[in-house]
Amino acid sequence: MTESKVSLDCEKISDWPSFHKEFAKVFGFPNFYGNNMDAWIDCMTYLDDPASGMSAIHCNRGSLLALELLNVKTFRQRSPELYEAIVEGAAFVNWRRLDVGDPAVLALSFKL
Repeated sequence: MTESKVSLDCEKISDWPSFHKEFAKVFGFPNFYGNNMDAWIDCMTYLDDPASGMSAIHCNRGSLLALELLNVKTFRQRSPELYEAIVEGAAFVNWRRLDVGDPAVLALSFKL
């Protein structure tokens, strides 16, 4: 499915297992998803490549997918480590792509 924005409710994330469960559900990560940040970065890196099979959500090549984080203010307060994992993970996804000459693919949007 091609999208320009995907919303994820941070109220559903309380620990690492729920973090990975929610992202896997919202993005349609493959059954072999490893439930760790390396796997998260791998899946998010290929958001513009449907043939990779790394997610069910895609954006067009050369465009950004906006990840809208809902209820982010309370999430950041109660789970700063998980909040930072999203921010740093998204930055790493884009750096990884830029490093090999591909365009950035992921933008973050915060809805308090």
